[in-house]
This record gives sequence, C-alpha cells and structure tokens, in this order.
Amino acid sequence: MKVLITTDWYIPAVNGVVTSVQNLRRGLEAEGHEVRILTLSQTAHSFEQDGVIQIGSLAAGKIYPGARLRSHPVGKWIKELLAWGPDVVHSQCEFSTFLPARRIAETLDVPLIHTYHTVYEDYTHYFSPSKRWGRRAVVVFSRWVAAQTDCIIAPTEKICSLLESYGVDTELRVIPSGIDLSRFSSPVDASAQARLRQALDLPEDGVTLVSVGRLAEEKNTQELIAFLARLKDRPVTLLLVGDGPDRARLEGLAAASGARVRFAGMVSPLEVADYYRLGDLFVSASSSETQGLTYIEALAGGVPLLCRADPCLTGVVQEGVNGWQYHGQEEFFARLEQFLAQPELRSSLARQARESARSFSGEIFGKRAAAVYQEMITRKKNRGVKGASA
Repeated sequence: MKVLITTDWYIPAVNGVVTSVQNLRRGLEAEGHEVRILTLSQTAHSFEQDGVIQIGSLAAGKIYPGARLRSHPVGKWIKELLAWGPDVVHSQCEFSTFLPARRIAETLDVPLIHTYHTVYEDYTHYFSPSKRWGRRAVVVFSRWVAAQTDCIIAPTEKICSLLESYGVDTELRVIPSGIDLSRFSSPVDASAQARLRQALDLPEDGVTLVSVGRLAEEKNTQELIAFLARLKDRPVTLLLVGDGPDRARLEGLAAASGARVRFAGMVSPLEVADYYRLGDLFVSASSSETQGLTYIEALAGGVPLLCRADPCLTGVVQEGVNGWQYHGQEEFFARLEQFLAQPELRSSLARQARESARSFSGEIFGKRAAAVYQEMITRKKNRGVKGASA
C-alpha cells in the first residue's frame, strides 16, 4: 500500500504530532508499506529528501508559538505525488497541508483519513479574546474539516467524545498513537546519568519528579510549582524538561516560591529518554492533552505516573499499578506520600510501567492504522462499483 502522510509539523520541531507521524511512518514501513510525507519546510525553500517533500513556509509565531504557514506554490509537488499514486492520504493537521491533502485524495478518488490531534478549545487564548466565541469557532471549523474526510482517527476516547459533542457525523475510529519503545529499552549508562544529574543539580539521595513537555499556559505547570512550594522541607525536586512561551513566568514563580525546581530546557528527541530516567515519578497537571505521548514515553522508561485526572488517561494509567490520577492537591500529596514511604511499591510501579507501555508500540500503531486504510479503500471501491452499475 502507498500511503501519503501530510502534516504542518515535522522534524526538527518537537511535539506530539511530530512524534506520532514519525512513529506511524516507521510502523507502516515495518509492515512493508511505502510512505511519503508532505510537510512544511523550516525556510522559504521547497525541496524533497528521503521521501519527505518540504514546502517553503513562513514563521507564524504570532498565531501560535513555532507555527508556520505555507508560502510557496504546491502545484509541482502535487503533480509529483499524483504521479506516484498513493492508495490513501492521511492528514495530520488542519491548516497549510490539509487542502493539498484533500486535492490529492479527490483527484485520485482515494480515501482521505484525518487524525484530530489538538483540543483547540484549550488554545483559544492564542487567537480569541472571548473563550465562548473561540469555542464556537473551533466547533464550526472542526465540523468543516471532518466533512471533507472519509474517516477521522481520534487518539483517545476523550477526543472521540469531544468530536461527537461538536456534532461531527463523519465516521470516527480510536487509534492510540504509538511510540518507539526501542529508545527506552537500551541499558542505562550509570556514569552518564550521574553527570547529567550533577549538571542539573539533582540531589543523589532525593526524589525527582519529572515533567516533559512545552512550557505553555494550557499545560498548567504552575500547579506543579505550587505543589512543590509545600514540599520545601522534603527531599523532592521537580525537573521540567522542555521550553515554551511560559518559561519566564514559571521561572519567576519557582524563584518566588522557593520550590526546588530545575529547568532543563529543550532537549533532543534522541536524548530525552535519559531525562525521563532521571525521574522517579512522572507528573503532569495538564488537562489539554489529546493523548499525551509523554505519559507513555515515561512508562516505557520505567517511570510511573502521577497526573491530573483526565479522560485521555483512560487505558494509560492503571490505578495503583503503574501510577495514579489525582483530582486535587490533597490527593496529589496523599499519593506522593504513599510513593515516598513505600520503596517496594516504587519498584513494583516501575516494573508495571514498562510492561504497560508495550501495548503502545509503533508496530501495533502501524497495523491498526493500516487496517483502517484498507477498510476505507475497500469501502470506497465498493461504492464506486455500485455507482457505476446503478
């Protein structure tokens, strides 16, 4: 099967969409499928390399940090992709690369599948002064996108339910995004970990709570800092791995509170597994995730979870087995105290964390996506046959 994946985000950007696309490509290619990617260049220059077509674009950081918008004509590349003849087009983003995806699918009469990655109503502060108006715009836009497609893939039941509440009537399928488990299975280099711990000023005899992700308002990281401020008399440090528009404000909050917080900044995807392993417990206060691949990556690294309760964690957190969900600060502290007081529980949680991550492998991800592709291809062909014979 020939699969075209279109996405506004791709490497060197670091986010959940990029991770999902990379793992989907690997999973599909491992099954013998041929994959090409249409995305945006990080410059105004368009080019093709290793099966990835990158279209010239301009920075659009005023709309959303790190965002880019297509600035160059895409006709030449569409002709090339039409000549290649994908059997299915799988769109990952709703903006610059969505219309080319639709055009290619319509011209070839092949299915257009779309993965809905982002809970846009949690991001309305970037583009609307009114949360109510912003949500209404998101609903209308989401319906329009869905109406152009043959099937919407939701990474979690949370997103499936959200789209249903918007009135989306396109067929919905839930397929959790997979991760590359091999990145987290290599032996730990104890000396390298010790140097990294020293560089970040993490106490050897303390407990490290690690959080990996963008430092942005919608991630609610200030809640974690407020919690740490209440633990100044305990050997607990919060390690924040990532960067973003909220970093300066969060650094100010941490300094004012006296909480033990370390900011690691942005790290390479090739190195991030080492940062997860510095943590004893992965923490998150976000309720804006569609799936939260960082949760699964933490589990794969043997780091159990303590995360604010959210529907996206259904099937990820196994309560008391690989971690917990908390609903408020008292529950957060109760679970943390339990974790600190029971070394044998910590070992069990770490072991079960690794085990539970196996169901989110990239290989399983690729197989599930390919099954949906094949079903939609068959359905479209059958509709064509019926139409021709009518």
